[in-house]
Amino acid sequence: MSQTISRKPTLLRVHLIDRVTQLFNHIPYWLVALTARVALAQVFWSSAQTHLANWDTTLYMFSNSYQVPLLPPVLSAYMAVTMEVVTPPLLLLGLATRFTALALFGMTSVIEIFVYPQAWPTHIQWVAMMLVLMSQGAGLLSVDTLIKRFLTKAS
Repeated sequence: MSQTISRKPTLLRVHLIDRVTQLFNHIPYWLVALTARVALAQVFWSSAQTHLANWDTTLYMFSNSYQVPLLPPVLSAYMAVTMEVVTPPLLLLGLATRFTALALFGMTSVIEIFVYPQAWPTHIQWVAMMLVLMSQGAGLLSVDTLIKRFLTKAS
């Protein structure tokens, strides 16, 4: 009898923990995706604003600090800033999300390998969000979903 009494608090705790963790299964994916999209958009938009604030400094950094191989520094600067300006609105809208995340994954890989290899703790967080978006898409609250619904009805 004493074993039954002592097991009840443990079973209650296990049951309570199980019930609470089941609540996590009800977090809608669209919320996860939207959060990742907004977070990534903010990171890259902020970087674009910094680069555009002083283009001479940006060109200097790409020429002297950011050692991107195979590409001339000026071309690298234009490509990077173009990505930083174009991709945030696409992410916020949820338009071409998987391809946008893939493009940012490529850019982040170049940054990690050639420019800031010591910044991997930050980059791995970005990559985790990109992988979620590449694998699952933008979620219900997106232009991608509206396009898919329209194309499905049209066919």
